[in-house]
Amino acid sequence: MQTLEKLEILADAAKYDASCASSGASKRHSLGTGGIGSTEGMGICHSYTPDGRCVSLLKILLTNFCIYDCVYCVNRVSSNVRRARFTTDEVVRLTLDFYKRNYIEGLFLSSGIIRNGDYTMEQLVEVARSLREDHRFAGYIHLKTIPEAAPELLAAAGRYADRLSINVELPTEQGLAELAPEKTLPGIRAAMGELRWRIEENQEQRRAEPVRKAKPPRFAPAGQSTQMIVGADGANDRSILTASDNLYGNYRLRRVYYSAFSPIPDASIRLPTKAPPLVREHRLYQADWLLRFYGFGVDDIAPPDAGGMLDLDIDPKLAWALRHPERFPVDLNRAPREMLLRVPGLGGRNVARILASRRLGALRVDDLVRLRVPLKKTLPFVQLPDHHPRARLDDPARLRAQLAPPPRQADLFA
Repeated sequence: MQTLEKLEILADAAKYDASCASSGASKRHSLGTGGIGSTEGMGICHSYTPDGRCVSLLKILLTNFCIYDCVYCVNRVSSNVRRARFTTDEVVRLTLDFYKRNYIEGLFLSSGIIRNGDYTMEQLVEVARSLREDHRFAGYIHLKTIPEAAPELLAAAGRYADRLSINVELPTEQGLAELAPEKTLPGIRAAMGELRWRIEENQEQRRAEPVRKAKPPRFAPAGQSTQMIVGADGANDRSILTASDNLYGNYRLRRVYYSAFSPIPDASIRLPTKAPPLVREHRLYQADWLLRFYGFGVDDIAPPDAGGMLDLDIDPKLAWALRHPERFPVDLNRAPREMLLRVPGLGGRNVARILASRRLGALRVDDLVRLRVPLKKTLPFVQLPDHHPRARLDDPARLRAQLAPPPRQADLFA
């Protein structure tokens, strides 16, 4: 099989892993329009650095053959798909060729399980080792690690890769046992714990070294991430967010990615026949942001008495505010930062601007316009010297109707 043919198969097979790429974009391309760009192509994905810079990555599998039979996976051993496999030298050569042509700035490499976890992990590590040591490649490398691989192989992967990720796949142990019987949640979390320990140990060693001495090489400096499939099993949003909160707290993950289940060919009857709405994935990302940066808890975002599902029509912060009208209105000139972050429409940047500006004098509505605060969403929940929401908070249902996006007629020909 020619390299280009392998690339077509293995880049397409990698598209289901969202743990390094932006997702949710509408499908569009510029063919026949005279424009430039596409959101549909496979093979090159985009990641983002902490300073917001977009980085293009070659995103491929080493092979789409796998000895496991995970029901939701298109590459499972019982799947009727074309198979292909790169050698480690082919992946190295592709990465360098694409990099020299300025197509990419790094590599995202995953794989199905060949023979066993150790053998597969050895192949992935060899690609990263060859790029770093044989070719002095300084670009970004993200390796998908195998949970059951030996600790020494995980340690080697962290020496060469910028980020490591282990997919937890499903949020509950019951769902994993039903749809991926060869995998176990304790095994996955044990590997995550191993990576956390090595990352933190490396950070402590680097801090302990005197400034003038050479510091130890960094171990997975971009940390570790994971991915959960949404909608393949019966787990509700509360279960998903509880699992994510546990991963952030116990394993110090940098990011949990949520991937809406996509129906696959020759699917098992145990799987749903339709994909969940993409807006559910979007709401989970919004809720995840509230957990990580806004001081919300799982009970705030998805209370037990709400059925465990997020409201698809409005964002989770607005939903919380409408459930708790007694916490509002918030005085923007007096409230602490923690409460300002809970006001719908106010993000971290807006709150920082408000805290800085109110030191110089009392804020008014015109000042919010200057600070680029979204007034329609924010004003019903705040008070200022020249504004008070009055009785709007007494009728949350009516306020919700005013703030929720209007219903849209579905496209019959989509």
